[in-house]
Amino acid sequence: MAAKNLAGKVALVTGGTRGIGRAIAETLTAAGVKTYVCGRTPGDLPATLSFLACDVRDPEAVRAMINEIAAREGGLDFVVNNAGGSPHAEAALASPRFSERIVQLNLLAPLHVSQAAYPYLKARGGAIVNIASVSAVRPSPGTSVYAAAKAGLLGLSRSLAHEWGPEIRVNVLILGYIETGTTDATYGDAEKQAAIGRNIAAGRLGRAEEVAEVVVFLLSPAASYITGAELQVHGGGERPPFLDIVKSEG
Repeated sequence: MAAKNLAGKVALVTGGTRGIGRAIAETLTAAGVKTYVCGRTPGDLPATLSFLACDVRDPEAVRAMINEIAAREGGLDFVVNNAGGSPHAEAALASPRFSERIVQLNLLAPLHVSQAAYPYLKARGGAIVNIASVSAVRPSPGTSVYAAAKAGLLGLSRSLAHEWGPEIRVNVLILGYIETGTTDATYGDAEKQAAIGRNIAAGRLGRAEEVAEVVVFLLSPAASYITGAELQVHGGGERPPFLDIVKSEG
């Protein structure tokens, strides 16, 4: 398996203390990667993961963190820019400060991390995987700024793949509905989650572990000719509602 070829590598997963980021970090560790995660607090991390506190919206804090990892490990091979998210906020009411923070977290933070990691990744022929969302490619009322930031992340990933290639590969995942520890808060109760699943081609929500396996593949030698790619991990996507509207209007 390609994952076996990752033994001895060093990775950073931002927002890796819980949810999808935690699954990515643990899967990388299982593949033999020395994995660092960052966030505000470590939570209940296993001893196999190394935690560094960092606000990824702060470029200086990011640079210090990356340099610390490189000093400890002699370099850095992989970056997974996973940290992100947004609460619901009506565009007409969102404050400038709120919007700035959402853009900082979901677009500028991945740039800051990638820039700080650049010399280390270049030295080792490393790779970056950015985590985006279906919100980047479809209307997302209630999270408009988040959607715009994630759309920007797609553009950033495409451009960095060219600017930093061939030494560094850069790819981005477009995630759909994924189960995490906050699934109920995000998607509602089990009945609502089941309804969402029925509208997806795969018939269910995705699992964080499934996202993690895709990340491991993209970081592995098996993906050596994949860069600048936007890989949709959304179970086939949602059934267009107009089909049911047309049918009902018969």
